[in-house]
Order: sequence, then C-alpha cells, then structure tokens
Amino acid sequence: MNGYTQESDQDTTSRALMKDMDISPKHAVELCRFVRGRKVVVALQYLDEVIARTRPVPFRRYNKQVTHKKGTGPARFPVKAARVVKKAIEEAQHNAEYKGLDSDSMRIQTISSHRGQAYNFFMPRAFGKSGQWKRERVHIEVILEEVK
Repeated sequence: MNGYTQESDQDTTSRALMKDMDISPKHAVELCRFVRGRKVVVALQYLDEVIARTRPVPFRRYNKQVTHKKGTGPARFPVKAARVVKKAIEEAQHNAEYKGLDSDSMRIQTISSHRGQAYNFFMPRAFGKSGQWKRERVHIEVILEEVK
C-alpha cells in the first residue's frame, strides 16, 4: 500500500518522505500536529511566520518549562524544524504538480514525524577523557490530498 490508505487514493494524493533529518524529535512532533489538516498555502505561510519568529507554535505535549506566549499559552519558535517541515511539504507539492494535480487546492492529509537512527559522537572532556553523546534524527512523511 506504500503509506496510502486506499489504492484509489494514489490518483488524488501526493507523498514525500524525508529521512534522517537532524532536527529535534519533540519540535517535529509539535509542528506536525499543528500543521496537520490545513491547506498547503496556509501551512506554508504559517511556517514562514514561525521561521521569522512572528508566530509561535503551541506546545501541547512537550511543554514542561516552556514559557507562555501572549494569546497562545506554552509555545516556542522551532525555526530549524520549521525549515525542514516546510521543505517536506514543498516536496510533496512538487510531486503533486508532477502528477498533474492542482497544487493550490491541496490539503495536508497526513504529516507525521518518527524517530530515526541516532548517531553517536564523542565530546572531549577534561583531563584527556571523552564522553559519548547521541544526536537524534527524524523521519518526516507528508501526504497531500486534492480538495474537491
């Protein structure tokens, strides 16, 4: 089925998958939650405002010790994650144009982020020692559907 809900959906949907992106998994989850179900034009405009730090992303799950923003509640500006999510949506939009679909009337049907493979590196420490650190990666999947 390749991520689609039905075989007939392949005619009216487009898909993009970005693997092993070096962003915060928690930020990616909150961004995907907020953008899900919106029209592509509105979602891209919203992500531009997040990148410009004029509109915060409300954090519903990972919100401990997160400062409140006026009119939003606990929120942050995940700029790095917003750039990657925006690129994933644009890739799905380009795939829709390649299929001959109207990319302006597309809606985000599915957008999800999953933890990717963490990579290890060593941070130099005092007295000639080093400590192992892990950096997490994220997979982002976007499925756009044509609004009728």
